[in-house]
Amino acid sequence: MSEIRKNVTVITGTGGIGLAIARSLALNTHLVLADYSPTQLNAAAQALRDEGHTVTTHVTDVSDWKSVQSLAETAAQVDGPIATIVHTAGVSPVQAPPARIYEVDLLGTAHVIDAFLPVVGAGATLTVIASMVGHYVVGKLSPEFETHLATAPVSSLLSHPQLESSGFDRSDPAKAQTMTAGAYCTSKRGNILRVQAAARAWGLKGARINSVSPGVINTPMSRMEAERGAGGHIQKLVDESPMRRKGTASDIAGMVAFLASPAASFLTGSDYLVDGGSVAVHRWGSA
Repeated sequence: MSEIRKNVTVITGTGGIGLAIARSLALNTHLVLADYSPTQLNAAAQALRDEGHTVTTHVTDVSDWKSVQSLAETAAQVDGPIATIVHTAGVSPVQAPPARIYEVDLLGTAHVIDAFLPVVGAGATLTVIASMVGHYVVGKLSPEFETHLATAPVSSLLSHPQLESSGFDRSDPAKAQTMTAGAYCTSKRGNILRVQAAARAWGLKGARINSVSPGVINTPMSRMEAERGAGGHIQKLVDESPMRRKGTASDIAGMVAFLASPAASFLTGSDYLVDGGSVAVHRWGSA
């Protein structure tokens, strides 16, 4: 008796959000997990296998085109069609200098969008995990720069004067914080725009592409941010938000699962905030 073919679900990034999404989508699917860290990747894969799930792993540096292309080819060769891709891999301002943030968070997302387009078919979905900070810079970037972020070929995406980061110096903490935060906000804005710009090409394949912008989520990454000096700012965001709590990885996984489901079949090219209302308060305050 032949084994029933399973759909394939690809998830880049195996941190708190990535692992929660993997668990929410794992039923009756073949998981392909990707991460830069072999140690973290193998630990996540083993945890899921121990729960009875089928998992293939692929060490991937999303900032490297050939690495992402290899991931897409690996996923396409698994026995079953690619149904869902979720891109969670990224670095935060406390983890990397501006140049690396642009390489991983901005260029890496463009690589995933481009590499998976040739291997998906009708009904497939890609969800990119962006961030609410991408909404904080709405209206602050020039139309020309936003067009570049949305549509520039990956070969020239980082070749823009406003992405220059050669002046970065950690010996000047205030300047360093401003530059890393700026790189992160710009990259996440670029993610949202890139998804919008890719919607037509994905639609021609019968596939959908969206982004999800988390707010303050209780994950190892956000705890690291708090421990390295951003704790006061993070708590202020939580206290001023309508929900007055940090989100959970499950909050994000729930939205991703919905976007990957037939119930979201008319949704593409859009960003969905899961931020407890933080962006609304940022824009309107107590009005």
